[in-house]
Amino acid sequence: MKYIINTSLFLLITLASFAQNKAAKINWLTVEEVQEKMKTEPRKVYVDIYTDWCQWCKVMDKKTFTNKDVIEYLNTHYYCIHLNAETRKVLTFKDKQYGTSSDGKTNALAVEWTQGQLGYPTSIFFDEGFVNPMPVPGFFEVGTMEMIAKYIAENKHKSVNFEKYKAAFKASWK
Repeated sequence: MKYIINTSLFLLITLASFAQNKAAKINWLTVEEVQEKMKTEPRKVYVDIYTDWCQWCKVMDKKTFTNKDVIEYLNTHYYCIHLNAETRKVLTFKDKQYGTSSDGKTNALAVEWTQGQLGYPTSIFFDEGFVNPMPVPGFFEVGTMEMIAKYIAENKHKSVNFEKYKAAFKASWK
C-alpha cells in the first residue's frame, strides 16, 4: 500500500511539473493580432525573424524562448511576433499588404522591418505603436535577451547609451 501511494504521488508530481513546463510559453501573436491589441493596450513589440532552415533560429527556440524568465518578461512587457521571413502568406501591416519580395524568397515585411539587412535570426524591438524599429541580428543567449529586452522595455534606450548600459548591466535570469 505504501508503495502504491508513493508511486502515485511521484507520478502526480511529475505530471504536474510537466504540465506546468508545457504551459509556460511565449504568447506568439500574428502581425494582425498585435495591431488589434495595440488599439486598446499599447505595448512594446518584440519580433523574432526566423526561417525554417536556420540552425541558430532553432537553438534560440529551444534555449532562449523556453527560459521561464524570458517567457514571463516578454509576455508581460511585449507583444511578441514569431515571423517566418519566408512565409508566402500575405501579411497586412498598417493597411498595406506584404507578400513575397522581389527576390521571390522572403516576405516584404521582413525585408522592411530588417531595413534590408536580412540575417537569421534577427530580433526587432519596437516602441509602442510599432515605432522606432531596432533590429538586432544574431542568436541571443538568455543573458543577452534579458539585457536588451530590459533596455528597451524600461525605456533606457531613450536616455542611456547602450555601451554604457551594457557595461553596468548585471544579468539575473538563469
